[in-house]
Amino acid sequence: MTDNPIIQTMLNRKSIRHYKQESPTDEVIAPIVRAGQQAPFASQLYSLLLSRDKERNPFGAPLLFTICVDSHKLELIMAKRNWQLVTNDLSLLLFGIQDASLMAENMVIAAESLGLGSCFLGGAPYRAEEIVKEYKLPKRVFPLVQLVMGYPAENPPPRPRYPMEFVLFEDEYPEFSEEMISKAMTEMDEGYLAQDYYRKGNFKIPLQGDREETFTFDNYGWTEHISRKWGQWHASPKDLLKQFAKCGFHITEVDQNEGK
Repeated sequence: MTDNPIIQTMLNRKSIRHYKQESPTDEVIAPIVRAGQQAPFASQLYSLLLSRDKERNPFGAPLLFTICVDSHKLELIMAKRNWQLVTNDLSLLLFGIQDASLMAENMVIAAESLGLGSCFLGGAPYRAEEIVKEYKLPKRVFPLVQLVMGYPAENPPPRPRYPMEFVLFEDEYPEFSEEMISKAMTEMDEGYLAQDYYRKGNFKIPLQGDREETFTFDNYGWTEHISRKWGQWHASPKDLLKQFAKCGFHITEVDQNEGK
């Protein structure tokens, strides 16, 4: 099946952080966005923002898309039909995240098929208030993820992934053996170390507290990197709830009071 051009495009996909100066034309951008729209959806709870400002875009990329969860448009349509929204914001956000994520992935695949590269930027939710001001977003629109895009000026190899038996479980979820866990960790770590990924990017996450540093770039792999990220960052949801509230989405009663 790997001779299938669509599957091969998806298997070859990697994050690109260096771009040529050439900017994709409207004739290239339009089918990428249209392919994004054709993704499966719950209610088309998304909107797409575009910046072509290379001076400000991350990595100097020609294109910066911000994919948003958008309930604003839905509520305008509902009002035309004499309906008011009663669905709670948590449910609405979950469906909106599905819609926006599927759109974003379709865009990435479409762009790859046209010779463009891209890189997702996951920090948008924590910068929501700043993005709202920059793009003059109305309430009920939440920036979910950003996506830089352009013609690649580098050609890194695809990054490693877990072995399939650590991902695909038929009939029931397994009880993992030490051997299964170790195999998955080894496959990820050795793959990244073979590419010298963290050394080249100087991506080592500093340790917080009194934990002693025992890793160098010779043995600092993906499992240590991801463990440091989620073992040290964002312990409280307070900042994220505040960003939701600034965009008009209220998840808890406390959050709703703080948003006023």
